[in-house]
Amino acid sequence: MNGEVKTKKKTIGILGGMGPEASVALFRKIIEKTPASRDQDHLRVIIDNNPAIPDRTQAILHGGESPLPMLKASAQVLEQAGADLIAMPCNSAHYYLAGIREAVKIPILDMIEETVKAIQERVVGFMATDGTVQVGLYHQACEKRGIEVLQPEAEDQKAIMGVIYSIKAGQEKLFLKQKTHRVVRGLQERGAEAVIAGCTELSLILKQDEIAIPLYDALDILAQAAVNKALSGFRSRRK
Repeated sequence: MNGEVKTKKKTIGILGGMGPEASVALFRKIIEKTPASRDQDHLRVIIDNNPAIPDRTQAILHGGESPLPMLKASAQVLEQAGADLIAMPCNSAHYYLAGIREAVKIPILDMIEETVKAIQERVVGFMATDGTVQVGLYHQACEKRGIEVLQPEAEDQKAIMGVIYSIKAGQEKLFLKQKTHRVVRGLQERGAEAVIAGCTELSLILKQDEIAIPLYDALDILAQAAVNKALSGFRSRRK
């Protein structure tokens, strides 16, 4: 008798809300990257979208309320709901990754490691929040692989922070995109051979076909890593 023999697909948990649009974008990218010809081929995805999680940059740089307790709680919600792995679409929150991992038994993907593993160039420009830039999350990962990181000049970094918070506030994206492209051009002029979109808000406006150098979109790379992990070991065949 014909029938399907399957190993179980893994359920992805999205630890979201930082900000909500980035969480939606990750979910959409997971759908787009999943090989599927019908509803049943897609992956189960559980989302905990908690925008009440305290601001990561404020906590890291200015002594603001720590987001770690809420990050841990959200991870536990996802685990209890049936997630087999967690993807967290916020670069700055990866500062707390070790602490979050201690709170659950399921794996949490490291967006920064996944992104840096994909880089082919020797010199990359890097755009992210002040918190992510100043604690050196990407710098450390790149240094281990012999990759030089160029960050924006002070005024350009201020502009990037303005863009990020404007996106969170729901402002019109065309003007924000133009400001971001100007920063990319500045990095390229200083020798950047590629650029990292190291904030999930920047992933919402930066597109590869609109800039002249390779773009490493951390959100897009995280989505692919989540799909790969969820489908690892999965087989479907007729017998």
